[in-house]
Parts: sequence; structure tokens; C-alpha cells
Amino acid sequence: MDEPVYPTRQHQPYLKLGTYIEQLTNWLETDAALPGKKRKRTAQRLYECLQVEGYVGGYSAVQRFVKAWKQLRSSTPSIKQAFVPLLFPAGETCQFDWSHETTSVGGVEQVVKVGHFRLSHSRQMFVVAYPCETQEMVFDAHNQAFAFFGGVPKRMVYDNLKTVVDAVFVGKERRFNRRFLTLANHYLFEPVACTPESGWEKGQVENQVGNISEWLFTPTPKFVDFAELNAWLAQRCRELALRPHPDQPSRTIADLFAEEQPLLMPIKAVFDGYVPTGHKWKRCAV
Repeated sequence: MDEPVYPTRQHQPYLKLGTYIEQLTNWLETDAALPGKKRKRTAQRLYECLQVEGYVGGYSAVQRFVKAWKQLRSSTPSIKQAFVPLLFPAGETCQFDWSHETTSVGGVEQVVKVGHFRLSHSRQMFVVAYPCETQEMVFDAHNQAFAFFGGVPKRMVYDNLKTVVDAVFVGKERRFNRRFLTLANHYLFEPVACTPESGWEKGQVENQVGNISEWLFTPTPKFVDFAELNAWLAQRCRELALRPHPDQPSRTIADLFAEEQPLLMPIKAVFDGYVPTGHKWKRCAV
């Protein structure tokens, strides 16, 4: 009697991934734009991130999807973008990004969300930490950064964050989040979202994110509360500005920031980052 022959399945379905495919694809595209392999999440790490989002399926489905996505991407012809050095006039541009860092707050070791700002001309940076990454934290981070800088840049550059961008269209066309636009209109800066897979468009803050873990969070620092943590971070930003400027090594970052600061737009009033709760409006506090 002949042995039964079973057809080989050429395509593995991703039934359990379901609605999480879009989120996983977005993460893969975001990671693909990051410089260096160390900053790209492994399939295991992406699986863990999906579990946080509510995914209850197995690891193998995530692993298969990630492998297939990478194979398709590597086999798809693409036009390489030429790198053009970017020039940033004083007071013109600031880049923004988030990172996750480990620290101890109130005796509890935890992962905190750190908002990164970097003035592209002077290279002056500002970082601020929060227990979570919500739109209210984005608003507060901008308030804190502009207060630290003593003014507002004309343009802010972002990834296509959900708290900033509602929809990505062809090229640079975006539909920005309505509440985020209220923040931008209040401070009168122009929001700019990067082209997908073009991390070099905000390469300065990308590099800053990569360095901050070593500069500020290794070994793991300890603080009584977030107020103490953020006061320390602001002070470290001032101290790190005493380093030589990368384009003008005979001068410090602080020297160029002193010249750039008067060219920033003035702050007429602090933005009120409110969030609706039922019929009331509640300010968000750390």
C-alpha cells in the first residue's frame, strides 16, 4: 500500500495575528529606518511588544511573518536615496523622538519613556522622562522643552507617531492629529513628519537616542520621584552642552546655543495640555 502524500502548504496563514498585522508591519518599517542592527527589534522582542498590545497568539506566527516581511523587502527593487547634507539655520529646526530607558523611581526599577528634543543648528538637547507615552505627555514634553530652550523653533520634525499623525499619504503629505495641531498652532511652529524609512531626515536625534542610554542611564540611576529625575536630566543636558560642537570643534554646543536662543520664537503662554474625561476637562500631570 502506497504511503499517503500530503500537499505541502506554500503559504502559512496568519490567522491569529489578525488585526495585529498592521501594527507589526508599522514596527518593522520603523525599525528598518533605524541606523545599526542593535536598535532593530528581534522577532522575539516584537512578539513581546504585541503581547503588551493584547496579542494572545503564539510566537511562531510572529516569527514567520517577520521572516516573510524581511525576505519580501530584500527582494523588492528600490531606488536608493542619495544622502544630501542638511543645513540648519539658527532657530529654524528641532527634532523629536522617544526612547525607553530603565531607571529606579521611588525605589522601584521601571522602564520610563523619555522625550528627546535636539535643536539642529546648535545641537543643544533636552530630554524629559514620563511613566507613560501618551499624547498628554507629548504636550507636556513640548512645554518643558520650550521652557528649557527659552523659545520655540520654527519647525519641529517627527516620526509618524500616532499621537502626532493620523494618516500618512504619498510623499510628505500627512493628516496631523487635530489635538496635536492645536499645540502646533498655539506655539506657531510647523510640524514636519519624516518620510517612512528615511531616518536620516532626523538623524541628529536618532543618534542622541542611541547615546543617551550610555550617557545617562548606565549604570541604572536612582531617584526619589520623577521631579528629581527630570531636574537631573535637565542639568545633564546643560553639562553635555559644554562639549565641542561637531561642526565647529573650537566652540562648544553651549556657545552656539547662546547665539541661537535669541532667534527662537518667543513663548507667549504655556500650552494647556488638557484631556476630556466625561463632561469635564482634566489637565495631565506627571
